[in-house]
Amino acid sequence: MLNWLAHLDRILRGDVTRREELRDGHIKFDERAIAIMIVLLGMIYGVCMGSFSLLKDVPASVHDPNGRYLQLLATVIKVPALFYLALLVTFPSLYVFNALVGSRLVLVNVLRLLLASLAVNLAVLASLGPIVMFFSLTTQSYAFIQLLNVLAFTVAGVLGLTFLLQTLHRLTTSPEAAAAEIRERTLEGEPSALEMAEGETLGQHTRLVFGCWVVVFAVVGAQMGWVLRPFIGNPNEPFQWFRTRESNFFEAVLNALRSVLSG
Repeated sequence: MLNWLAHLDRILRGDVTRREELRDGHIKFDERAIAIMIVLLGMIYGVCMGSFSLLKDVPASVHDPNGRYLQLLATVIKVPALFYLALLVTFPSLYVFNALVGSRLVLVNVLRLLLASLAVNLAVLASLGPIVMFFSLTTQSYAFIQLLNVLAFTVAGVLGLTFLLQTLHRLTTSPEAAAAEIRERTLEGEPSALEMAEGETLGQHTRLVFGCWVVVFAVVGAQMGWVLRPFIGNPNEPFQWFRTRESNFFEAVLNALRSVLSG
C-alpha cells in the first residue's frame, strides 16, 4: 500500500514528468500500482458521494429501508467504473490527436499518460470527498448536493487535464530544445506537474488539437456519468442500480441549479 502511495506521490509532485525523465519519450511509473490507486481513490470518493442518501431518513412511502446501503455500494463501484469507461471510449481519439501534434509517445505510453492523468484527477477528487461528506451531513437539499458533486468533478477534471496538457507539451518539444532547457534550469529547479516553466508557450496547433480532445473527454465523461446514474441517490425515491435513459447531463444540471436558486 505504501509503495502504491509512493508511485502516486511521484506523479503528483511531477517527478515522472520532468524533462529529463521524458527525454526518451517514456513515462516511467508502475502502471499496475497506479491502476489500483485509481480504483481505491474512486471508492473513497464513492463513499463520500453516497453518504447523502445514507444519512437521510427514508420516507415511509418509499418502502425501501435497505436502499440507502445499496446506493452506497453502487456509488463505490460506479465512481471508478466511470473513469475507466470514459478512458476506454476516449483513448483512441487521444492517441490520434497526440500523433497529430507530433508527440513521441507510442500507443502504450499514451495509455500510461492517461492513467497518470486519471490518478491526478482521482487524487484531487478524493481529497474533496470530506468536503462533500460534510455538506451531506449538514443539508437536506438534493439539488445542492448534486451541484456540489458536479463542482468537485469539474475541479478535479480541470487539474487532471492540465497535468495531461503539460506532459504532452513537454513531449512535443524537440529533444534539442528540451536539453537546452534542462541545462538552463539546473540551478532554478523544475516546475511542478501542473506548472509551465517560465518562457514556455504552447504551439497554436497543440492548443487547437488538445482543446478539441478536452471537449470530447469532458462531454463523454459527463454523459457517461448520466448513463451510470444514480450516484448520489434521492432519499425520496426507491433505490435503482440504473435509471431509464431520459434527458441528458446538462439539462439535469440546469434543473438542479434552478431548484437551488428557487429555494
